[in-house]
Amino acid sequence: MWLFTSRGFVSVVQDRDNNDNLLVRARVRDHLQALLPQAIVTETLDSDYRYRVNVKKKIVAKLFADQVDAICYPNFKDSIVDPDYHSACLKVWGVMNGLQAGSDRKDWLGFAL
Repeated sequence: MWLFTSRGFVSVVQDRDNNDNLLVRARVRDHLQALLPQAIVTETLDSDYRYRVNVKKKIVAKLFADQVDAICYPNFKDSIVDPDYHSACLKVWGVMNGLQAGSDRKDWLGFAL
């Protein structure tokens, strides 16, 4: 599962070694720390996602619910302060817009999907 918040992007997958846990992973350390400020972030240079935290599923479920409860903006993209992250989210938006029914199947960069 991917989660985009105003403060960062994370990928969440099952912990292969513990069915009660999930790995919350990020490409940017600050994104994990914004979501899980008390967690100890592990850095792995040879992994797809460089930063990760091992977390109980119940904690991740509560964390996601808290993110929903905290929404106070009418437009997600406008809620992003970090310019690099904002730019990345605009690119994701453009690609996903190309999947929308009735679109010309081109993303905002101009190449066919």
